[in-house]
Amino acid sequence: MNGERGFIMSKNIIVGQSGGPTSVINSSLAGVFQAAKDLGASKIYGMRNGIEGLLNEQYIDMSEYLRTPMDVEILKRTPSAFLGSCRFKLPTVDKSPETYDKIIEVLRKLDIQHFFYIGGNDSMDTIKQLSEYAEAKNITDITFMGVPKTIDNDLAVTDHTPGYGSAAKYIGTTIKELSRDAVVQPIDVVTIVEIMGRNAGWLTAAAALAKGSDCEGADLIYLPETVFDIEKFLAKVEEVHKYKRQVLIAVSEGVKTADGKYVCEAAATNMKVDSFGHKQLSGTATTLAGIVGDKFGWKTRPIEFSTIQRCASHIGSLTDVNEAFLVGGQVVKAAFEGATGKVGIYVRVSNKPYMMNTDIYDVKAIANVEKTVPQEWIINDGTAVSQEAIDYMNPLIQGEIYPYMVNGLPKHIKL
Repeated sequence: MNGERGFIMSKNIIVGQSGGPTSVINSSLAGVFQAAKDLGASKIYGMRNGIEGLLNEQYIDMSEYLRTPMDVEILKRTPSAFLGSCRFKLPTVDKSPETYDKIIEVLRKLDIQHFFYIGGNDSMDTIKQLSEYAEAKNITDITFMGVPKTIDNDLAVTDHTPGYGSAAKYIGTTIKELSRDAVVQPIDVVTIVEIMGRNAGWLTAAAALAKGSDCEGADLIYLPETVFDIEKFLAKVEEVHKYKRQVLIAVSEGVKTADGKYVCEAAATNMKVDSFGHKQLSGTATTLAGIVGDKFGWKTRPIEFSTIQRCASHIGSLTDVNEAFLVGGQVVKAAFEGATGKVGIYVRVSNKPYMMNTDIYDVKAIANVEKTVPQEWIINDGTAVSQEAIDYMNPLIQGEIYPYMVNGLPKHIKL
């Protein structure tokens, strides 16, 4: 194969998962596996715990686990990352050339022609660096391709990301259920729901999906794209309370005050930072519930959806699962045709009816670029999102895909 490109019989492929898992990341993995198998891959390896595991030569033959079409279907319905994940920051070539030499050494040992990495922004940076290294070293017999993933929906270029639709479906559903629960007792209570997303408010915006003829939904929605003012927040809560005793608020974990500090930093004595320099956010709802309680004396309930919103496959979006599978296959097909240094993306053709295509795009335009909610979609003085935002989200949560149940509980596949 050395140096040649084209749609021909593959040698072996390897695939890894990285970053925070989602309820459909395994559907993308299933898509990669199935497409590679259909296109004639000899061996389909899986990295244990991403690039970090590969460096330690920890990998599996996926065919030993996915023996039948039913195994693939169960994998599509299994949450979290089947292969295990990591948050390993690949050093730059100038700082650690031996790391890249080791990766290529392991890939050549396994006779790998195609390398696939399923992940978000940081994972796409890994693909960017590996493809640039291969180009600089004239390594033309191995392709490096990214498969998108993140519930945060903050990858650039792509219309949306695998994992977001299912997380949005969970958020919208749970906000509806909390809304019903909040009005059970005729008392003054403020429920504050903290939702993931870091610096992008896509997930928190999904709280708006709960509102309908049978549900008032969240009364106030706060995204990190606008400055969070504590005094204005308290005034808004008091204003809502004038016409209803039970107030339901959705707030992003990443809301910041005018000085650039996360609201949750007020309650943290020492915020931990991961290998990519990201602060580990938590405690926004608790902080705000304390402030509201102290100000008004009402009962408050802080609720963190935390990791539940990214692993709730029992309420996954069928649209999300199917698209995740499709984009995994699209990336494999493109790699087998000679593409490298690319990432799979979604291209929305229309909203009504909803139509979406998959494509590939240069990783350089996607890695380390954070896509946030458009300012024009944030309305009512930063406390709600527009109908355009709802129209964007609504198609992504459509359809249901249920786990295969055994003894009353979901059947999953694991190593």
